Amino acid sequence: MYPILHEWGGFLIRWTHVVAAIAWIGASFYFMHLDASLRAIPAIPTGKGGEAWEVHGGGFYQVRKYLVAPDRVPEHLIWHKWQSYATWLSGFSLLCWVYYGQADLYLIDPAVRVITPMTGAAIGLGALALGWLIYDGLNRSPLANRPPLLAAAVFLTVVAFAYGFQQVFSGRAAMLHSGALIATWMTGNVFFVIMPNQRRAIAELVAGRVPNPAWGKQAKNRSSHNNYLTLPVLFFMLSGHYPMAWSSPYSWSIVGLVVIAGGVVRHYFNVRNAGGGDRWWTWGVATACVAAAVAISVASSPGARERIGLSAAAEAAPAAAISLAAAGAGAGRIPAVDDAVMAVVGTRCAMCHAAEPLWPGMTGPPKGVLLDSPEHVARFAPAIRLQAVLTHAMPPNNITDMQPEERAALARWLTAR
Repeated sequence: MYPILHEWGGFLIRWTHVVAAIAWIGASFYFMHLDASLRAIPAIPTGKGGEAWEVHGGGFYQVRKYLVAPDRVPEHLIWHKWQSYATWLSGFSLLCWVYYGQADLYLIDPAVRVITPMTGAAIGLGALALGWLIYDGLNRSPLANRPPLLAAAVFLTVVAFAYGFQQVFSGRAAMLHSGALIATWMTGNVFFVIMPNQRRAIAELVAGRVPNPAWGKQAKNRSSHNNYLTLPVLFFMLSGHYPMAWSSPYSWSIVGLVVIAGGVVRHYFNVRNAGGGDRWWTWGVATACVAAAVAISVASSPGARERIGLSAAAEAAPAAAISLAAAGAGAGRIPAVDDAVMAVVGTRCAMCHAAEPLWPGMTGPPKGVLLDSPEHVARFAPAIRLQAVLTHAMPPNNITDMQPEERAALARWLTAR
């Protein structure tokens, strides 16, 4: 029963995480848009809030915001916090379930650093805690009064941690932990700053005193940080499914480029919603960053770095093997698979990618990919090219010890196709 429970447990945690994230991100985007749409009204003195009218679902909504607090505490007050907490708790559970619970497959790459699963988990958790202390310290330092310098310091912190993660974990785990680090900052902002400040403001109102305006300003700044960091976090959380994003030895630089791209895209919408016009330059910056990330990924992927060697190996390949593969490479036909390819796949891949996997804990072939027959190998040739030749993402962390000459054999076959 363990493999079944493990599979379904991971799926249900991921489902919960995605649903909670949708709720949190939706609320974040909505309130940033709402803040930008506020207009001054006589009922709220200038500089202390505003009002917005909205239409949705066939009805009209009148929304008012008080920068400090209203004259009285309403009887019914909606708190927006559980979306954040549920997102982080489910994401943390998924991190433990997948990366720490299956460290040999996802967390530890012996080619990067040989560590025990316990050590890897301790480093990951310690880094998340340390990252929060550094980020929170920066926000409480004099840099808080100089937003551009604070943004630069936060950016350098992200890149530094991304680089550090890459010196310890597999490429997939390193990028995932970069996302987890930022997500921890975002929920920490809610738990340690935004909510306490709101509670203090309410307590002051109940006591008949005027709340400190600095509390609201501080909470708003942290909320803005969350808004600007949302798109990069989503990229990092999805990156595990796309090895070209994390297989480069310079993926830490990709992390930095994605943070810039996501931040400027959010800046465009935030300024536009506030009536500040269209800052089209932001899209140019975002496009340039993404293009640079793709270029780094392609140029420094394992397959690209070995291209010369693989080309030489292909030239030295037995003529019979190449002709056999080429014979089936026509459009609409299944390419032939030679014995050398089947030997590699059968030894290094088929123990997982089979109808009944032999790897402990697996109930079925990952992503439904079967590699237990020549026909199946030919069918999934594009996936083999990406996962085993271009990026070396498979076998995960090279757990079955696929040798360079075996990857070269796959490359010869794929080149001949």
